[in-house]
Amino acid sequence: MTLTVPLPTVEPPSAIAPIRRPILNLSSDELGNWLAERGEPPMRARQIRRWVMGGRAESFDQMSDLPKGLRIELAEHFALFESRVEKHLVARDDTHKLLLRLHDDTLIECVLIQEEGRHTACISTQVGCGMGCVFCASGLNGVVRNLTVGEMLEQLVRLRNLTPSDRRLTHIVVMGMGEPLANLDRLLKTLAISGEADGLGIGARHITISTVGLPAMIRRLADTGKQYHLAVSLHASNDELRNSIVPTNTSTGIAAILAAADYFFETTGRQVTFEYVVLGGMNDQPIHATQLVGWLRGRKSHVNLIPWNDVEGLPYRKPSEEDLDGFIRYLRRHGVSVTVRQRKGAEIDAACGQLRRQAEQQPLGEPGPQGA
Repeated sequence: MTLTVPLPTVEPPSAIAPIRRPILNLSSDELGNWLAERGEPPMRARQIRRWVMGGRAESFDQMSDLPKGLRIELAEHFALFESRVEKHLVARDDTHKLLLRLHDDTLIECVLIQEEGRHTACISTQVGCGMGCVFCASGLNGVVRNLTVGEMLEQLVRLRNLTPSDRRLTHIVVMGMGEPLANLDRLLKTLAISGEADGLGIGARHITISTVGLPAMIRRLADTGKQYHLAVSLHASNDELRNSIVPTNTSTGIAAILAAADYFFETTGRQVTFEYVVLGGMNDQPIHATQLVGWLRGRKSHVNLIPWNDVEGLPYRKPSEEDLDGFIRYLRRHGVSVTVRQRKGAEIDAACGQLRRQAEQQPLGEPGPQGA
């Protein structure tokens, strides 16, 4: 059973462009300078950041250790949240999915995945995606733009606010809409802020960045020296097949991607995960398992198999249990570490892009499907 959380009545989308600047889009220096111009001490910036990032504040008025006059002035100049929650769905397994409408009327998605002892935020980095993976709902209409630092931080804060009051976000996975490495500079700033003591306190080893496989950017990420976990969306066992599934492969190739992944492991010491969406009859046959073993055997890596998650309008199908089991057994028998991703939030379209696509296919203001 899917729960749709009732949302407050709001102005129509055409009226939501912000007049006030989103405070999460300000750097610490910018906020500090604004406060200094008003004679406020530097500690005020830390207080405000703590309230927004750590204190679950929903308004400036709740920031009780700030002078009342400052709270009023902050509310006049800044907005705590730039986006509006268009839909909030909750699955039986307590997975939450938010569809957010941004200031320019575009839509993004983010997901809170909750398990015992873990509260994981899955965030987007772009509006849409330009990588063109044929099975992915996120990129069906291409990429619109990169998200700002504030827009990425806001996803984290909104998802954190959905956790129980005595809990916190424990992990971040950058696996939502968009290609994270195509917005790397802003993403790195976002993750740095989220890791601060006055932020969300999430260290690099608890953050996974997923990429379709951009070799030069993988190397750049490795050279930051950060202990992020890297997940590469491989999805195929040979270049001809990958070219048809992941169009960007025509300008890279599996060999170059694996070489960059090797560099990442050698530089950071962090094992790379290869994501592999299993498409029934397309990339799950014995020849594909054999080819995949040929690429990965002897490499310090892990394969995460993701059985296809149906998307309306796309022609692919789930793998049969027999084919999937045979694929797994072959990889393990030949020394390749492999797991199958557990599906979370299936009934609320938790695979990124699906809810956005539904909303964009209907006139503004009309309610859309609320899951299966």
